[in-house]
Amino acid sequence: MLCRVEQLGTVDYGEGLQRQQELVGKRKAGAIPDTLLLLEHPHVYTLGRNARRDNLLIAQDRLAALGIPLFETDRGGDITYHGPGQLVGYPIFDLAQHRRDITWFMRSLEEVFIRVAREFGIDAGRVAGAPGVWVGSEKLAAMGVHISRWVTSHGFAFNVNTDLRYFDYIIPCGLRDKGVTSLQKLLGHPVEMERVADGVIEHVGKVFGLAMQVEKSSVENPGSRVRTSSC
Repeated sequence: MLCRVEQLGTVDYGEGLQRQQELVGKRKAGAIPDTLLLLEHPHVYTLGRNARRDNLLIAQDRLAALGIPLFETDRGGDITYHGPGQLVGYPIFDLAQHRRDITWFMRSLEEVFIRVAREFGIDAGRVAGAPGVWVGSEKLAAMGVHISRWVTSHGFAFNVNTDLRYFDYIIPCGLRDKGVTSLQKLLGHPVEMERVADGVIEHVGKVFGLAMQVEKSSVENPGSRVRTSSC
């Protein structure tokens, strides 16, 4: 099976959401294969379906004064942060073509980031009852998805060179006894984002059994292909 990968660069959250919605409709209609969007967002906080407003620790008018938007979304989970230095991915997969099993899909996504972390010498893993990928009690990769007619949207946020101070304004994922970390924090130096993205693409292909067709694109011009690779 083929998976198209669109590398969009930095995209406002609202634009990324609109792009997802367009592709979900096409995937449901069978007009496109599985697609993975990879991008970064400017500073933004998002609320999942189960989010509690009191997990936002800063007044919304103060947040607005800082120029940071707050979005309510239909993904699972509570509140999270996206920002520069964080690799965000939106897999738009038809699980009817894989396995109609949400737990399998989430564990497979986690496996991707466990493998990517291992390539950097980091022993990451799972925490029972807390989706995502962890190093000790600190989350390295967060996950929250939405599934409609077995087509997935939303996805993951992998802290690469993320400014972790922005998590101080929230209780990430509503977990008061857990922290967050990044590759940069764990390794003690910044990490090249392109190298991380290449690793994510490779391991998505291996874990899900997909041939990855990689494109450099933008929201305005989503079709300019750069390279194709099979994993």
